[in-house]
Amino acid sequence: MQEKIIYPEKFAPENSPVFVRNEIHINASAEKIWFWLTNATTWHEWYFNASNVELINQQEKHLLSTTTFKWKTFGANLKTDVAEFVANERIAWIARGTGILAYHAWLIIPRENGCTVLTEETQHGLLCRLQKLFMPKRMYNYHQIWLEGLKKKCEE
Repeated sequence: MQEKIIYPEKFAPENSPVFVRNEIHINASAEKIWFWLTNATTWHEWYFNASNVELINQQEKHLLSTTTFKWKTFGANLKTDVAEFVANERIAWIARGTGILAYHAWLIIPRENGCTVLTEETQHGLLCRLQKLFMPKRMYNYHQIWLEGLKKKCEE
């Protein structure tokens, strides 16, 4: 298992104007973390910054390797395609919206007493550059809240 995010070249941190990295330890199995992380239609229940998640091309409630979904986060409406999918290990998606193009990746690393969950996001576009300028810690802070919500859900 590679313990780092794998980026398409365009989205590599060194090629992106916006980059944020967060991680947390969760006392749960990779399978349980994966269940909640990919259960996108429930994100709004434990992460306030995700709403109106609609899986466009499937009936299944969990994200799959071919999933396309729409949702709202950071006040932006996004159309999102899963770009990487290794069950119980890693998932990433490319999100597009007005003034934003983002690559958001998650990595679940098993440890002796649970898992480390790492999330990184890179962004391109005018909207994300303005957010970085005027609210530089916002995405980091919100992603940490997302991780803490995931931790709480998995450790219940």
